[in-house]
Amino acid sequence: MITGNKGDWSEIYALFKILGDKQLFLGDKDIERLEGVVYPILRVLRTETDGDFEYSIQDEIILVSGGKEVLKIAISVFKEKAKILLEKIIENKSRTFSVPEIELFMQSINCLSLKASSSAKTDITIVVHDQRTNQQPTLGFSIKSQLGSPSTLLNAGKTTNFIFKISNLKLCESEIGKINLIATRSKIMDRINSVLQLKGEFEFIKTERQIFSNNLVLIDSKLPEILSQIVYEFYSGDKSSVVDLINKITIKNPIGFDISNEHKFYEYKIKRFLTDIALGMMPSKVWTGQYDATGGYLIVKENGDVLCYHIYNKNEFEDYLFNNTKLDTASSTRHNFGKIYSKNGELYIKLNLQIRFIK
Repeated sequence: MITGNKGDWSEIYALFKILGDKQLFLGDKDIERLEGVVYPILRVLRTETDGDFEYSIQDEIILVSGGKEVLKIAISVFKEKAKILLEKIIENKSRTFSVPEIELFMQSINCLSLKASSSAKTDITIVVHDQRTNQQPTLGFSIKSQLGSPSTLLNAGKTTNFIFKISNLKLCESEIGKINLIATRSKIMDRINSVLQLKGEFEFIKTERQIFSNNLVLIDSKLPEILSQIVYEFYSGDKSSVVDLINKITIKNPIGFDISNEHKFYEYKIKRFLTDIALGMMPSKVWTGQYDATGGYLIVKENGDVLCYHIYNKNEFEDYLFNNTKLDTASSTRHNFGKIYSKNGELYIKLNLQIRFIK
């Protein structure tokens, strides 16, 4: 019996749905269809534990091939199975579950697991016909689902801690302890506000791990400072969405960019950062700037629509990431941040960066 969570089953649903639709619909920044732009699907490629399988579309028939075996299945069958599976995913309340009636069909089309092979960098690979260029690009996708809990874009870790120096303030151990004992729901914000009320000032020093800092500098030399400002605004204020935070620091302009001609410095640089995270950059590994085979996302919406975002359509992909992400607070205990500490007679605090999809 195959079991999985809503995100896992969404991978199979996406496969059925796009084969039933026979085309990919592009999404805009608001996760709605871009009217008038579709990619007819020629083939869908999927890597299983026992080999590679191809689903090619010919009129109203799907040809399923792996090795020498070729199966012919009507498009209508995929439409029907997609509808059934969507209902099962939506109605199920368990963390993991099975869908026996779908499992039998999966086996019949050589789809033997919920998730693509762990050795594969993509969840699904699709060959489309680009009617604008008359080319047939092969596009790799990671599948993101709105049917389950929102997924993270950047996972928290000690690797994503930013270190701030607290200046213009002297505190003894008992005073530090008193602030660190604040345990409200917004404890980190309240600790920061306690320091501000005592006329303390926060100054970004560095990221906790040098590899992450170097990765950021590779993308943009000012990115460590820009992200530190975003992180500080998140923990000290009431905004969490990337759009709102960028709007705030654009007004404050902490880096001192020449904005006399309304250049969108902060928005542009953060879009590049989000895109690099989405397509391969990890805080703990040296980033070369080369994207994974995964070049985009397929978004499974709550209503069952599947929308495509790909670096092939760079503007839409960047706008989607920018408009649909937010900062989130991870476990301060596990990742060792949010408390004031003293080192060589100076006061410091670490603040952590975690980015999650809004939906």
